[in-house]
Amino acid sequence: MAAATLAAVALGVVPGARAEAAAGTLPLGDGELTEVRTDRALADGVTLTRIVRGTEPAPADQVNITTRGPWVVNVLTIDPSKARGHLQATYGPKLSQVEKTTDLVRASGALAGVNASFFTFTASQLYPGDPVGLGLFGGKLLSEPTTDPAEVNFVVDANSNRAMTGKLTWSGSVRNRQTDATLPLEFINHPPVVPGGCATLADQTQCTLPGDVVEFTPEFAAATPAGAGTEVVLDRLGCVVRTSTTRGTTLATGQTSLQATGRDTVALLNATGQGCVSQTSTLTDQNGEELPVRPGLFGVNGRYPLTADGQIVVPAGSGSFFDRNPRTIAGTTRDGKIVLATIDGRQTTSVGTTMDETAAVAQALGMDDAINLDGGGSTAMSVEGALVNRPSGSTERAVGDALIYVDGPYRSGN
Repeated sequence: MAAATLAAVALGVVPGARAEAAAGTLPLGDGELTEVRTDRALADGVTLTRIVRGTEPAPADQVNITTRGPWVVNVLTIDPSKARGHLQATYGPKLSQVEKTTDLVRASGALAGVNASFFTFTASQLYPGDPVGLGLFGGKLLSEPTTDPAEVNFVVDANSNRAMTGKLTWSGSVRNRQTDATLPLEFINHPPVVPGGCATLADQTQCTLPGDVVEFTPEFAAATPAGAGTEVVLDRLGCVVRTSTTRGTTLATGQTSLQATGRDTVALLNATGQGCVSQTSTLTDQNGEELPVRPGLFGVNGRYPLTADGQIVVPAGSGSFFDRNPRTIAGTTRDGKIVLATIDGRQTTSVGTTMDETAAVAQALGMDDAINLDGGGSTAMSVEGALVNRPSGSTERAVGDALIYVDGPYRSGN
């Protein structure tokens, strides 16, 4: 279900009826369905629970409407008071590329993990793994949250395993230290767009239409995106190394670059000159308070909150996104446990859940605060290097990033 954009839907509590289920079971389908739970201790404070609700495969034409299931749910529960390890987010060799969740878990030496952010996917052949929203890795902000009101974020401090959910916002700028010329940044590590009316101009400084101003870091790709526009490479102190009237270069360790298109090319050249610049980058939580970006802080993006303070807050909506699909959930319990869950879907052996049903599952699993991560064909959970769920596609999908549990203390550079 990876996607670049989603229609904006106002957030609010959905008052609709919920499925009735016996105490301690999932509120999915008919109340008398058989439900079997199997618990497996993976490490101190880490438990894998497999829940199978319903016993008979669904007719192929009833997957989206049946009240008989079945549903297969895998739940990873991390208790920070007992666990020796830490939860973090990770991506492959480069941020803009994709890797299977299982491969990300193995490469990190992790015990377990699930897929995480929405990512560019098929919208870009060159940069399919580019996060569509927040990408925060070890205290490095490599992708800013979008302004889409549907985006919601899951942030965890790997040093303490304290996690939070909510909507983050971002602002950034560059300022010339000599002239005080200031230029707002629009994006981090996303290819800038050349204005349509200036697409034939090799020299973008002649364009009168607004373009984009983007910061790139070496983590993004082997080279920065190539094309018309300007690019200024900075060293680790923010001083100009070189300036080009076209885009596309290789960054050395410690370097960053600023790219601009359209009339913003002139503004970039004026702001950087041949001197040095200072940069600002500020994340703000939904209460308007600054979120300090420090070592060990990780964050990924999702679409729509499921629960907040124990209440279901999933928005009303329609269309394929809100229909039954495979789902991946991240959340926290009232006593500070972290819960990651996958729900298999689009199969006769597990039909998946609507957004309403997904929120009800999150609440039933004890998640006081929970969000909907990327789902559909992306949904995957890997434990000890092997898939424990069944993806809806013919094979496991390569994704942009993953949330992983490493059974050991966090060390910067993990």
